[in-house]
Amino acid sequence: MIRQVFANLIGNAIKYGRKRHTVVIEIGGERSGMDNIYYVKDNGIGFAMEDAKRIFEVFERLHCSDEFEGTGIGLSIVKRVVERHGGRVWAQSGVEEGATFYFSIPAG
Repeated sequence: MIRQVFANLIGNAIKYGRKRHTVVIEIGGERSGMDNIYYVKDNGIGFAMEDAKRIFEVFERLHCSDEFEGTGIGLSIVKRVVERHGGRVWAQSGVEEGATFYFSIPAG
């Protein structure tokens, strides 16, 4: 299931970064207290932080489907899988500044 989380996050990074001359994706993680925190960072189109919570909801798209393909369920799947493993998801971004998607899983 965690493989699907990474597949969805990396797939989004590619999709929303392809309007750039070069797509840059950084993947990493660290231990923080009782959690392992992982992230996928890109240099794509980003989004406004006021939209950060709703992007994890089913069928909540920030862009129309003729601009970027997809069903609008990828990030909701990420959230559901991570929460099923006792973790949480969040994101940081800015319009035209790329995005970083984080998720935590209890280390244990």
